[in-house]
Amino acid sequence: MALTGIEIFKKLPKTNCGECGVPTCLAFAMKLATGQAELSACPYVSEQAKADLEEASAPPIRPLAIGVGDKALKIGGETVMFRHEKRFVNPSGVAVLVSDKMSDAEVDDRLKKFNELKFERVGLILQADLVAVKGESGEPARFEALVKKVKDKLDGKGLVLMSEDPKVLGPAARACADRKPLLYAATKENADAMAQLAKEVSAPLAVKAESLDGLAELTTKLTAAGLKDLVLDSGARTPKKALEDQIIIRRSALVKKFRPLGFPTITFPCEMTDEPMKEALLASMFVAKYGGIVVLSHLEGHSLFPILVERMNIYTDPQRPMATSEGIYEIGGPGENSPVLITSNFSLTYFIVSGEIEGSRIPSWLLVKDTEGLSVMTAWAAGKFSADLIGPFVKKCGIAGKVKHHKLIIPGYAAVISGELEEELPDWKVFIGPREAGHIPAYLKMWKPE
Repeated sequence: MALTGIEIFKKLPKTNCGECGVPTCLAFAMKLATGQAELSACPYVSEQAKADLEEASAPPIRPLAIGVGDKALKIGGETVMFRHEKRFVNPSGVAVLVSDKMSDAEVDDRLKKFNELKFERVGLILQADLVAVKGESGEPARFEALVKKVKDKLDGKGLVLMSEDPKVLGPAARACADRKPLLYAATKENADAMAQLAKEVSAPLAVKAESLDGLAELTTKLTAAGLKDLVLDSGARTPKKALEDQIIIRRSALVKKFRPLGFPTITFPCEMTDEPMKEALLASMFVAKYGGIVVLSHLEGHSLFPILVERMNIYTDPQRPMATSEGIYEIGGPGENSPVLITSNFSLTYFIVSGEIEGSRIPSWLLVKDTEGLSVMTAWAAGKFSADLIGPFVKKCGIAGKVKHHKLIIPGYAAVISGELEEELPDWKVFIGPREAGHIPAYLKMWKPE
């Protein structure tokens, strides 16, 4: 049972030092009790207290990693039911399924798409995370051969090894133990053997049951045996039941503090429909509610891209807008006569504007002003994209030493500040650019430095 804030407070050093980021130990204890802080933030807590408070300070949903190094997929660690309450922590992993009953050509095609389907969005590279290898043949050697083949072609990405027969799963798990794969799955019938295998190769283990009660019984048994890194599969293969299970698991862990269900989940849209677009729709549902891993039957750009963008949007911290660093950005190799434009540091604004400038094929300087991640209009309304802030930035950023002319193009949405900005920058001439980024190429084609 999780401790209350007062019970946690009694075990803290009571120095009220504030080094944890919270003014008092009591306030820190309350945050620990609600999963809003980590015990490691306290520099003076004793080792005994750490041991005593381990359960209370741990996230309600245990975090774990599949894979190793910087390409490992982290799932779990969630502390809220709804994104606006705080934020979601670790994005859902997207996996593609391959089977040892598939032809070599089909396996190669899926692995090729897995490696090649990458999308750039606001400076981030979006792509799938895992390959789920299923041992349908029941032949250990055949399954192991496929796992080795997949491992060699993944460039460090993670694996899910799927077989409920420990004799089939074992050789393959040992062959790629250095990649820390997810083993799928422990059931009521094979739990002991699967637990032993997971310990042997130091890998996380998926747990599957026909009901949530059965799932809780299995996780209780496995955690008592020393296994902590578990992933839950409720066994539901209809959209309605699977969604219900995801919500109940999340609520049980976060609201009821029910530890046996306090683990990330794995979902299988690939086993719920044969229609590709319906599968993509189900995948998008599980990204939102609340799949730790979403397994797809295949990857196609037109359906994968919206799933990845949805994931990116949901797992962006709503209280911290995505922002680009303030500074001077060179687009297309600009020179001393190239135009100078300025915009806000909201990432989406920056990448749209820079993309249109690049598309114009007119080398340009783009000044990015720190507006705390707000768009031009919002930043202007909030007083963060005003003449008295832009003026000193232009003077200090060093752009004057890079161009012969002193002409600055501001966004059309900020036209109202042009007069004040010329007062702040008496040596500069301010031009009002387009209101919409899509009109930038035509505007720049009329640019004259004289």
